[in-house]
Amino acid sequence: MNAILVLLAAFLIGSIPFAVIVSKLMGLGDPRSYGSGNPGATNVLRSGNKLAALLTLLGDAIKGTFAVALAQALHLIPAMIAAVALLVFLGHVFSVFLRFKGGKGVATAAGVLLGLDWRIGLATLTIWLLVAITTRYSSLSALCAAIAAPFIAHYFLHAPDLTSAIVLMSAILIWRHTGNIKKLLAGQEGRIGSKKSSPNADAAEPQEKA
Repeated sequence: MNAILVLLAAFLIGSIPFAVIVSKLMGLGDPRSYGSGNPGATNVLRSGNKLAALLTLLGDAIKGTFAVALAQALHLIPAMIAAVALLVFLGHVFSVFLRFKGGKGVATAAGVLLGLDWRIGLATLTIWLLVAITTRYSSLSALCAAIAAPFIAHYFLHAPDLTSAIVLMSAILIWRHTGNIKKLLAGQEGRIGSKKSSPNADAAEPQEKA
């Protein structure tokens, strides 16, 4: 019963939609109503409010780190810590508070990696930053980081359960970026810092609820 409660708590923590909460508190539009439609920091940045985007990023990352840190503080076995890491990530992607239509999970995954081992988190974030600075494509940065994360985890960790959880998170993250991959290949992907579209553009462009 205790194990079930811990896993449920991890999923609920991950489900907290900071993009929607921060936007509402700061008087901004619902991030699901413009741009890509994604309730995440990159799309919130399209509102033009950098502080809101930063707070969203921190909130989504911290919930991942917090859930993992809590599992470690409870001295759970590696298999349970891996399950907590995966469920807090899934909570963000399939948020119960957003009718199971959450974000793509980049920031939460980064928070999970930092919680599991700061070296893995730092190395993965470095890859994200290098690609982001070079290309200004948030989606491409996330994809490169997702591909690299399992290899980095395998190098630093000696826990198959934890590495397997990271592999699953990376696979789901890549899957959630399917639409972005198509846009990247077509040269239509938006770059970091681009403002939200006009109402007419939003109506013409299908939104990605991912």
